[in-house]
Amino acid sequence: MKGLSRVSLLLLMVCMATGAGRAAEPVLPEPVRAKAELKNAQGEAVGKATLEEMPGGIRLHVEVSKLPPGMHACHIHSASACEPPDFKSAGPHFNPRGKKHGIQSPEGAHAGDLPNLYVGPPGTGLLDCLVGNVTLVGSGATSLFHEGGTSLVIHASPDDNVTDPAGNAGDRIACGAITR
Repeated sequence: MKGLSRVSLLLLMVCMATGAGRAAEPVLPEPVRAKAELKNAQGEAVGKATLEEMPGGIRLHVEVSKLPPGMHACHIHSASACEPPDFKSAGPHFNPRGKKHGIQSPEGAHAGDLPNLYVGPPGTGLLDCLVGNVTLVGSGATSLFHEGGTSLVIHASPDDNVTDPAGNAGDRIACGAITR
């Protein structure tokens, strides 16, 4: 340390202590997220959903309560309106590419087709899946934030995963607009 003045030595010690002079840590962008608050025909909260942009689509996580036990179809619908009691205001399934209904359909599937949601005897259920061919970014055709928005709808019956246009899923029993 010969040749360093007291000021230089002090500055070196400050830089070492504060990390000055080191390469900056990379700043990762905030993940793009959305949510939906699910309500039944009486306006009672029966669940919530979180959506997060991922490579290849969005991760959808749904938690419900106070629903009838059994299998229930769960779909993304093409409008953000959820007017009770029948939630028809949510429109048809989100289908920007004009495909046939059903995850098992040989003619493709609607972008809004999801796996069935199992609700256990206490009325609670959980669905966690990756939904491909959709995005939370922008307002283009595959964005869940296209003009008019989208909603998440739970049906009374399970989806048979092939019958067009809605998989014989029955009445709409819960709905929530997808929002940021």
